[in-house]
Amino acid sequence: MKTLVIAEKPSVAQDIVRALTPVAGKFDKHEDHFENDRYVVTSAVGHLVEIQAPEQYDVKRGKWSFAHLPVIPPHFDLKPVDKTKTRLNAVVKQARRKDVSELINACDAGREGELIFRLIEQYALDGKHARKPVKRLWLQSMTPQAIRDGFDNLRSEAQMQGLADAARSRSEADWLVGINGTRAMTAFNSRDGGFFLTTVGRVQTPTLAVVVEREEQIRKHVARDYWEIHATFLAEAGEYAGKWFDPAWKKGDDAEARADRVWRESEALAIAEAARGKSCSVKEESKPTTQASPLLFDLTSLQREANGKFGFSAKTTLALAQSLYERHKALTYPRTDSRYLPEDYVPVARKTFEMLAGSSQRHLAPHARFALEQGYVRPNRRIFDNAKVSDHFAIIPTLEAPGALSEAEQKLYDLVVRRFMAVFYPSAEYMVTTRITTVISPAAGAGTDTGTAQHAKPYNFRSDGKVLVKPGWLAIYGKEAASETSDGKDDGKTLVAVQPGEEVLAEHVEPKALRTRPPARYSEATLLGAMEGAGKLIDDDELREAMQEKGLGTPATRAAIIEGLLTEKYILREGRELIPTAKAFQLMTLLRGLQVEELSKPALTGEWEYKLAQMEHGRLSRADFMREIAAMTERIVKKAKEYDRDTVPGDYTTLQTRCPHCGGVVKENYRRYACAGPSGSGEGACGFSFTKMPAGRAFSVEEAETFLRDRKIGPLDGFRSKAGWPFVAELTLVRDEESNNYKLEFDFGDDARAEQSGEIVDLTAVPSLGACPKCGAAVKLFGKNYVCERSVPTHDHPAPTCDFKSGQVILQQPVEPEQMKKLLAEGRTDLLDKFVSMRTRRSFKARLAWSGEEGKVIFEFEPREGKAGKYPARASAAAKKVATRAGAAKTAKPGATDKKPAAKKAAAKKTAGPKTEKSAKAPRTGTLKPSAALAAVIGEGPFGRGEVVKLLWDYIKTHNLQDPKDKRTILADAKLRPVLGADSVGMFKLAGIAGEHLS
Repeated sequence: MKTLVIAEKPSVAQDIVRALTPVAGKFDKHEDHFENDRYVVTSAVGHLVEIQAPEQYDVKRGKWSFAHLPVIPPHFDLKPVDKTKTRLNAVVKQARRKDVSELINACDAGREGELIFRLIEQYALDGKHARKPVKRLWLQSMTPQAIRDGFDNLRSEAQMQGLADAARSRSEADWLVGINGTRAMTAFNSRDGGFFLTTVGRVQTPTLAVVVEREEQIRKHVARDYWEIHATFLAEAGEYAGKWFDPAWKKGDDAEARADRVWRESEALAIAEAARGKSCSVKEESKPTTQASPLLFDLTSLQREANGKFGFSAKTTLALAQSLYERHKALTYPRTDSRYLPEDYVPVARKTFEMLAGSSQRHLAPHARFALEQGYVRPNRRIFDNAKVSDHFAIIPTLEAPGALSEAEQKLYDLVVRRFMAVFYPSAEYMVTTRITTVISPAAGAGTDTGTAQHAKPYNFRSDGKVLVKPGWLAIYGKEAASETSDGKDDGKTLVAVQPGEEVLAEHVEPKALRTRPPARYSEATLLGAMEGAGKLIDDDELREAMQEKGLGTPATRAAIIEGLLTEKYILREGRELIPTAKAFQLMTLLRGLQVEELSKPALTGEWEYKLAQMEHGRLSRADFMREIAAMTERIVKKAKEYDRDTVPGDYTTLQTRCPHCGGVVKENYRRYACAGPSGSGEGACGFSFTKMPAGRAFSVEEAETFLRDRKIGPLDGFRSKAGWPFVAELTLVRDEESNNYKLEFDFGDDARAEQSGEIVDLTAVPSLGACPKCGAAVKLFGKNYVCERSVPTHDHPAPTCDFKSGQVILQQPVEPEQMKKLLAEGRTDLLDKFVSMRTRRSFKARLAWSGEEGKVIFEFEPREGKAGKYPARASAAAKKVATRAGAAKTAKPGATDKKPAAKKAAAKKTAGPKTEKSAKAPRTGTLKPSAALAAVIGEGPFGRGEVVKLLWDYIKTHNLQDPKDKRTILADAKLRPVLGADSVGMFKLAGIAGEHLS
């Protein structure tokens, strides 16, 4: 009988196999697992299974109403994660083997790793199959010896039960609060009709609250004038600058007060006048200080640094780090919250320095060699500390030197490597000087508000200097060193020498008028920091302690949380700033008004973490915790369902523009902007109002003001139909004779009205963009669409005979007239990058192309790397359906004229189209020439980059050049050796090597 070992990731499974081989015998490699006489080793790829409500509790129709809420199933079923079904089936197959008598959970040492394994085990052995004993491998280090030690000290299933209960409880609690909260808030906001999706979650909503509260501080901030007094002092050795400060100042209730600020101009002028031209005494203190390098990166600190240095979003940084980990094998696992290494990793660190010292990274290799020569790589508690290693350790470079990296990948790799080397280097050493220059004026106080002073008053001016004595770790950063220090503004600032007892002259003293500023908006870097440190916002000591190590979300999920807020239009990204939308303020107002503010407070996470920690240690039962969660869920739904007042209390605004019907004051409430009568009290109100949330999109105050003033606005995106599909439209304020007032209407353009009414339209003055691919007539811009002039009733052609129409905005992607001209002339547009999927709500890139065969505009997607051909043969059926639904084009009517000649003409243009583009995009169009060595393998070319890799693989497979023991290793024959430059290479290096042979 054998033991099945299930790791969380394929790379860990390989590490386990390498560690066990010397003691358990050689493993044979199979497609999805490794096996020897004693062990079968396989792996998941993260979560393979997720929880779902049982069929009888799974609400489908009417789920956005209160009728079926709350949804609290007595237990949860499991379902496979769609993307990883193949891997799940492979793991399940091994678990159900008759010769497997025991399972070892080798998933990551933490709550999430425990959950991943337990769900897989439950799914695989679901009652039809006998349960098998389980043991736990608990690793904090991945060195071979640490793995072998872990197998010698396996933990029992009973020992892990508390952690398993906590993991499952956290997952189910998130489901209950997220599903019920989102459905309840959506149902509440959709009461007046339409569909207003309002998502909430335990992590998402407190994160949004942080951004909204900062924006509220910015809006409420009232700028105040203040003055600083700056002086230039003349000494024997030269001049130096100083700034006045009050040494007696103490921090009080005024958050904007500072020791160097004066709030009255008269006082500032008096100080400047009293000090100007006077002799001054000087007292200074110089002392050496050191500054150690920052700690190693965890994911959050890496995302913050990359956002600050390169403007990378958290999502982009995670994707790059994941690519460097999975594809290039150049970085360790990135989804970590630890900034330390295991204590047995000193030899690994030394080998990593040796790899860097001999690598092709010329800007880094000298620093690695110097560190080895000086013996810097040695045990250090700032770097190696088992107590501070969680289920993963810090992000560091691996022993694998990377091949060809993209520019963004290289930037991130450099960032990690520099930080890794810097943490071993000695601290930077500075000499810091603080100089106090004191003016004693006999006339001090004259002319101030307090009258003439009776005694001489000293005025103190401070000057700071900082000189780098020994660079230490900053040597690794060279010219960029200033940006690495926390007080970089003072770097290199030296002060001229002043002799002991020397008096200096206050040569120039002038007040400088300034204004207080509101706090800065969050960037992704600062928001990630706020999420990480969210526990500091909690008053309760026990809850704050519970959240100390967790924060809001985990390093692996924080980027996705921010992206989710962007996708749901709760926040917008402008440059590097994150700005909350009206929808975000609407949600916070709702939660406060319904008195369910716990959904927006980090304390909810703190409370959960505290109780889950108790559960892990056996001090709280899983049943008690889940009862509390169910009760909280029921209360949230009940609050929303039973709220019966007309509006929700909140901080509402009054618009400047008056009511269009009666001239009264227009005020905001929770759901609408409504006339409040001439005085604004509600008396004499005429009944005019318009919704704040037309078609599920919330007006901002500025948009509402514009709409009321101009009586139209748009086109705006973010609207959703009743079925939940996004669309773009203009809004108009029109006179409604039936109600004798004004009302809001969607305006979809002149073409929609013409289509409905059949009235004649005049397109003679509208320029043609090209020939219609269906009938050859002119295509023109009409309303919100590009239409064939024969598709609308005109004087020359009153009965439409063609139906070509393509949207000016498709899936939120504006299609400019130049792109429509290109589509009509060449058969396709350029690559457009702002499409947003209606199904997943994710952005994607595609070309719009005319399909003569299908008689409509379709999507064409760029080929994935390694696939031959410039364009795919056809877009997917789903994409065609989406394109058609979005108004790209309709199928020709049976009676359409001149169809065949036009289709042939379009097909001819489509054939000619790519030839025009081939000269513009060389890497994808077959203009790359292989070297003589490469040409001997794949031919003379020219080729596209993807085609080269495909041909190389064809040659490798034809000649059976994959190592039978490890199919990821390529063995060189006589022809391939000059290309590879070695007898064998890893398959992941193949693309990089091929690139070096192309020109």
